[in-house]
Amino acid sequence: MSFDGLLTRAMTKELAEILVGGRINKIHQPYQNEIIIVIRANGKNHKLLISAHPSYARIQLTNEQHENPQDPSMFCMLLRKHLEGYFIENIYQAGLDRVMIFEIKGRNEIGDISYKQLFVEIMGRHSNVILVDKEKNMIIDSIKHVPSFINSYRTILPGQEYVFPPKQDKTNPLHLTEDEIVRKLDFNSGKMDKQLVENFSGLSPLLAKEIVHRAGLVNRTTIPEAMMDVMKDISTYNNCPTIIQTANKEAFYFIPITYLNGETKSYRTISEMLDRFYFGKAERDRVKQQGHDLERFIKNEREKNETKIEKLKATLLEAENADRYQLFGELLTANLHLVKRGMSEIEVINYYDENARMVKILLDPRKTPSGNAQSYFSKYQKAKTALVIVQEQIEKAREEMKYFDSLLQQMESASPKDIEEIRMELAEEGYIRLKQKRGNKAKVQKITLETYTASDGTEILVGKNNKQNDYLTNKVAGKDDVWLHTKDIPGSHVVIRSKNPSTETIVEAANLAAYYSKAKDSSSVPVDYTKVRYVKKPNGAKPGFVIYEQQQTIYVTPDADKVLEMKK
Repeated sequence: MSFDGLLTRAMTKELAEILVGGRINKIHQPYQNEIIIVIRANGKNHKLLISAHPSYARIQLTNEQHENPQDPSMFCMLLRKHLEGYFIENIYQAGLDRVMIFEIKGRNEIGDISYKQLFVEIMGRHSNVILVDKEKNMIIDSIKHVPSFINSYRTILPGQEYVFPPKQDKTNPLHLTEDEIVRKLDFNSGKMDKQLVENFSGLSPLLAKEIVHRAGLVNRTTIPEAMMDVMKDISTYNNCPTIIQTANKEAFYFIPITYLNGETKSYRTISEMLDRFYFGKAERDRVKQQGHDLERFIKNEREKNETKIEKLKATLLEAENADRYQLFGELLTANLHLVKRGMSEIEVINYYDENARMVKILLDPRKTPSGNAQSYFSKYQKAKTALVIVQEQIEKAREEMKYFDSLLQQMESASPKDIEEIRMELAEEGYIRLKQKRGNKAKVQKITLETYTASDGTEILVGKNNKQNDYLTNKVAGKDDVWLHTKDIPGSHVVIRSKNPSTETIVEAANLAAYYSKAKDSSSVPVDYTKVRYVKKPNGAKPGFVIYEQQQTIYVTPDADKVLEMKK
């Protein structure tokens, strides 16, 4: 992972410069593995995000908004009891390990001075946040419990002694000479990037590959020189937090990574970089877990309608034979004297054909001659009726597919709260039934909208699901506000709270509409915009569906950086 020991060192310094001396005011646990600590330092409130997520573990300052649950977890309440009102005396790193320690001092409930330590271990799926009584070196609690039968070396449970993760026999690379570097490596074995990771502490595979890339031709001279050059920048905190966007993936580090060919963007601080890198990623993962059953249901319903349309098209082909059934009925009626009971077919002259060609008509041997004629007239009437009904059913199934396509798009950009609104919408539309706990009445949840600010300060509102879209367009927006939506592409309703927004604001709002649409990863996305007064919801239309007129179209390429900037 990119969050290696050397990045932890740089982040420790970034946090210490801002937070040491600060007072812990509030603590929240918005998600199972994530803690938000609000710290008042240097006259400002700072939000410290500590994540023990198995895939997105990190520690940083954040400007992101997080939904706080109504009922805090036990661990959150314990942190509040032991840390709220306390002061951060120091923040430091354990060697070059991915372990950051917060030294915290305050007064307990009886007024005595109390010292606590908060250990933040950034170790992939083994990441943890552990609160320790410093004087006793005893674990008060942790965000993840690790009993002895899982890890015999260190038990992480309340009441146990805190033990550091096992030390690795690696050398600190920050203060080595070139000769010392050479002695640690075997230049005949190859796989130099792996050797660097195995022998020197704090190095991730990402940084090791960068050192090898800068060395060019790998030998006893180039590798030590490249490594010394990289370590010089790192040891002096010459940081340049950068995100690299390649064709396959995104990567980040706190110094430039040149071996990856891709588009790069630098940031002022590591925290800013991490806010941008993880923007939506961790939430996508949470939504995937919470809404997995919902997404599967929506996909199944869409596929059902797709299959239904294919069957209806086959019925339609059959119904298009209506005129032929009428012809057979009339020809049989005209030739009843030639038809005998028990016949399975008959050839008669087609009087309607200018060439008077013979036509073969299949018969039911069990029916009388007039019964066969009436059977064809009956098929004619059914086919005629079916033409109208089947067309209507095909159109209805297509509308259903569009509806489920829009829901799938909304799932892609949904927050956990949005997922519940989508679930409720499906229940209201009669697709699913919500489980209701006994004795609890369903709570009417207030609809909240995503709020963004344009460069000139104009407010822009975004609906991220159909409930929000209907609420935004039909209840919140003024008639002369400007409404935007991707052209013929499932996406969010976006409203600029202005009668005459600037061209720049329209472009920024269009970027939001494109970003929160199915065309999020496309370029030159068409976005329509018009006044809200020209947007109408037809009677009986599905949630979120509208028609509009007098629109203009603008083309934009979605930019996540701009979205994040406008969110702040």
